[in-house]
Amino acid sequence: MDGAMHTDAKSRAETGTESGPRGPGCSLRHFACEQNLLSRPDGSASFIQGVAEKSREQLIRNTCEAVVLGALHPRTSITVVLQVISDAGSLLACCLNAACMALVDAGVPMRALFCGVTCALDSDGTLVLDPTAKQEKEARAVLTFALDSVERKLLMSTTKGLYSDAELQQCLAAAQAASQHVFRFYRESLQRRYSKS
Repeated sequence: MDGAMHTDAKSRAETGTESGPRGPGCSLRHFACEQNLLSRPDGSASFIQGVAEKSREQLIRNTCEAVVLGALHPRTSITVVLQVISDAGSLLACCLNAACMALVDAGVPMRALFCGVTCALDSDGTLVLDPTAKQEKEARAVLTFALDSVERKLLMSTTKGLYSDAELQQCLAAAQAASQHVFRFYRESLQRRYSKS
């Protein structure tokens, strides 16, 4: 997934951890993640992964609020800053993944991790996971899902275009299957980070 996200305005100085989440039946592009990039924030992360601004912001906020255990810190404000460096497609999914990794890096208590997965349906009805910007533009429908890591439960969805109920269910099932690869990448990225300490 080639869109790049930063949790602050500074650009990253080093290449982050990269991984190829592709496996049998998985057509996600490569991920890269780097955590603890910035010295001043409590947590920071860069997530590279290959909608209208306010709408996207609200979707991300609602997803974060669904998993953050805010009752543990009732008078605490949590701010997540995401900066789009480039957009090669699946931008909302990339934003969701960057937000999750930044919350993890900051040590924010959550009931589960979450991830974003985008699907596109072309004119033939062929499902494309993690579409590029070109594929999104040519697609008949684009659907983005946020899923939790515990039950692969749907936390948020947003869609654009025309699709049937059966196609919606097909895209959701594909996103749930692909989320396993994203969560595995999170785990491997965190293991690499903390094994260096």
